[in-house]
Amino acid sequence: MGVEPENTLRSFVAAQHSGLDVIELDLHLSKDGHLVVMHDTEVDRTTDGSGPIAEKTLAELRALDAGKGERVPVFEEVLDAVTAPLQAEIKDVAAARALAEVMERRDLVSRVEVSSFHDEAVAEIARLVPGVRTALIGSRYGTDIVERAVAVGAGTLCLNIRRITLEVVEAAREAQLKVIGWVVNTQDHLRLVRALELDGATTDFPEIKRTGRFTA
Repeated sequence: MGVEPENTLRSFVAAQHSGLDVIELDLHLSKDGHLVVMHDTEVDRTTDGSGPIAEKTLAELRALDAGKGERVPVFEEVLDAVTAPLQAEIKDVAAARALAEVMERRDLVSRVEVSSFHDEAVAEIARLVPGVRTALIGSRYGTDIVERAVAVGAGTLCLNIRRITLEVVEAAREAQLKVIGWVVNTQDHLRLVRALELDGATTDFPEIKRTGRFTA
């Protein structure tokens, strides 16, 4: 989120207050198996620490400053802090399994959509959580991403707006997939979202919500 420290409770609460439809977050496993919320695999960019998340315990991660005095949150803290629907991005199969346990225990199928760049992670969460809504993310892709999404049972494609084409969108429509563009932070990209009649967009700036349906 562009106006608060990203992937912190502060940013999620601000996004909810801005009236966004869905809040997107990124999940990683700590060394001791906790689902923590951070975009990068390492803590260097967004905290005052350094090193991979996977090599730090939850206690070590909680001791870091994630910006404006915020701590690195765990997933369930976000669930308790906001009531908005969530899109949770997972990085691998291990995270899918940890997330599945939380989703089943807290009955989150209707509230949380799960996304990933990795086909196997999408397939695993779908196997473990019947009825879960899933999205396959693409950065560099062609029309083959539509076939991949169908193969793992994803209902949505989240596509890099800088590489999106009408051909891919039309192929997704034929396969009855929703299409979300990311990251839409400029008016040019917003115009492209409208021209292609996408189902939504991910943005870092909640104020853009006045012109469409977005996540942050």
